[in-house]
Amino acid sequence: MKKGSFDFPFARSQASTPRQANFDQLEATELYCPQCGRSVQVRKSLLLVLPEGDKYEYRCQFCGTTVGDKMDHF
Repeated sequence: MKKGSFDFPFARSQASTPRQANFDQLEATELYCPQCGRSVQVRKSLLLVLPEGDKYEYRCQFCGTTVGDKMDHF
């Protein structure tokens, strides 16, 4: 096969890494708010500090309704 301008030597090494590592720490910036009836920007705030990790809460920026949560494990 002929090498083209888009064939990079590092492309194989990246493909062999697990996909899970790419999404280890996902952060939500917008979530659906049932009170507002649309996708809104959210604010992340620390809710609990637990032995297994920190629990965060996502709230609607406009009305303050809780729209989600996240657990960060140590």
